[in-house]
Amino acid sequence: MFQGAAQLNLDNKGRLAIPGRYRDMLLGSCAGNLVLTADADGCLLVYPQPEWQPIREKLLKLSALNPKIRALQRRLIGYAEDVEMDGAGRVLISPTLRNYATLEKHVMLVGQGNKFELWDETKWQAQQEAALSFMEGELPSELEGFSL
Repeated sequence: MFQGAAQLNLDNKGRLAIPGRYRDMLLGSCAGNLVLTADADGCLLVYPQPEWQPIREKLLKLSALNPKIRALQRRLIGYAEDVEMDGAGRVLISPTLRNYATLEKHVMLVGQGNKFELWDETKWQAQQEAALSFMEGELPSELEGFSL
């Protein structure tokens, strides 16, 4: 399970060094084979290969005749790229995906259970500020009675 947020830097070539606390887990669970894809919120999703496969299969089984499903398939499958961690625990993020998520030098890698989100640091901060205003409004019914 991946959790926590890490402030990281992309190098000049667009490589991201995976933090050591996740590196061994990823090497053990998927031999460092990851899938990067675009998320509707403007970040990238980073899946260990075994976690991505069932999602991909479910998406491909959905009817492409529905325009909303087709749009989702185009985004998630169309942008999906297989990457492998190198010996230094880095992954290369393609220019296409960097442009999609407007990733510059400063990024945030955020654990989300079975995957990570990779955000431009400025967009992450803006998203967090927006989330605070959500907390002041009405909560979704699914969160009624939820406590920490």
